[in-house]
Amino acid sequence: MFQTVPWWMWIVGFLLVLGPLVTLHELGHYLVGRAFGVKADSFSIGFGKELAGWTDKRGTRWKLSLLPLGGYVQFAGDMNPASQPSQEWLDLPREEREKTFQAKALWQRALIVFAGPFTNFLIAVAILSAFNFAYGKLVIPPVVAAVERGSAAAKLGIAPGDRFVKVDGTRIDNFDQLHDIIAPNPGATLHLLMEHKGIQRALTFVVPTVVEHDNFGNAFRVGLLGVGPDPKAVEIRPVGPFEAVGLGVQQTGQTVVLMVNGVWQIVVGRRSVDELGGPLKIAKYSGEQLSLGWRNFVGFVALISINLAFINLLPIPALDGGHLAFYAAEAVRRKPASPRSQEWAFRTGIAFVLALMLFVTINDIVSLPIFGS
Repeated sequence: MFQTVPWWMWIVGFLLVLGPLVTLHELGHYLVGRAFGVKADSFSIGFGKELAGWTDKRGTRWKLSLLPLGGYVQFAGDMNPASQPSQEWLDLPREEREKTFQAKALWQRALIVFAGPFTNFLIAVAILSAFNFAYGKLVIPPVVAAVERGSAAAKLGIAPGDRFVKVDGTRIDNFDQLHDIIAPNPGATLHLLMEHKGIQRALTFVVPTVVEHDNFGNAFRVGLLGVGPDPKAVEIRPVGPFEAVGLGVQQTGQTVVLMVNGVWQIVVGRRSVDELGGPLKIAKYSGEQLSLGWRNFVGFVALISINLAFINLLPIPALDGGHLAFYAAEAVRRKPASPRSQEWAFRTGIAFVLALMLFVTINDIVSLPIFGS
């Protein structure tokens, strides 16, 4: 029987995940903007009607708003979605205009925009580094101890005692690496370099696809080779603070690579678009991870933080990545794109984002248990 999580835990988990992560994302924008002398008109925790707030000595209105689903920062001079200079901005007194977002150099504006996603990456690195330092590094020699009968490994002739040397050119030093390469790539053709008693051999196989379920009944399409390590060879090694941070950066980078790979698989048709999730699915997973305890939940927060950074850096107008793409074009052309082209690009970007949100929300609703999914 699969576990069930009450609806209220979905809501609590969702608010505890997205609320702080989006607020910290915006705080990243704010802090870098402030460092460059940009005035912030307002910083809101949540959206909608203001419930409470105060104005600091810099003139920034800090407020708590009705819908606790993140937050936003509104910089002076940033008066439209495309961040274009407007007549309203041109009419400002010179002293005030110099404190606005649009008055800053191109590289400063780019850093202000990049600071949000970068903050999300830092959050993930901090969480993963803390886990590495507290619990150590799992070390499993990449030597086969068991082969599942009828599996792809058995058909390839892989036997106990075989050692994985490389998979698709990547050197394998830990059994976990094998899982990280094969599991996310169902249907892919991979090349293995094996070694047994000093003799190496090359193998090629198409990764079989299996559907696995977690304790809550969520289905996942994964690749499976069908081999297992020796449990007695598993070792947990303590790591120092510097190594822990290095591992945190490495694990964050690996997660980004997996996300890029997943998006590409959907584009080429190796994965179904039904695997895309939106707010409802995030709420469901948040509640499930919360029910498993703080360690699972905080690890899930790190994953969602990386997701937020990755999505925001996509070169889609209306997202941070769209702004950065325009700034890159401006740096190459030595002049900004025309206001009309920016306006149409951002209108298109907003329409695309709204359409995508509608699509993934429908996906989420259809996947709910009440529909028998």
